[in-house]
Amino acid sequence: MKSLAELQAIKDKMKDKVVIREGVNETRVVVGMATCGIAAGARPVLNAFVEAVNEGGLADKVTVSQTGCIGICQFEPVVEVHEAGKEKVTYVKMTAEKAKEVVEKHLKGGNVIAEYTISNN
Repeated sequence: MKSLAELQAIKDKMKDKVVIREGVNETRVVVGMATCGIAAGARPVLNAFVEAVNEGGLADKVTVSQTGCIGICQFEPVVEVHEAGKEKVTYVKMTAEKAKEVVEKHLKGGNVIAEYTISNN
């Protein structure tokens, strides 16, 4: 970096990725990012959710964040979807590809993908 303008350009470029993790919206996607989750591949899952929510135009409705241990390590990576007025949905054994599918079918389409939930594993 050689100037404040360069620093501002970097800040502007990364703004969407940071804001989405800090927001407080009606729908929250929480990715377990404790040691067990990270070892199982939670980081690409978190990144896939952030990218898919941004690309899908959902940033004003959906907050993507991370948490520590959710407590079901054998099912990592674990993702919880909290929607106002609805029961929490817990997705397990997630991958980046599954994350993109959850954004399309659940967050955009309103349909829980039952085969990825803890009740079906």
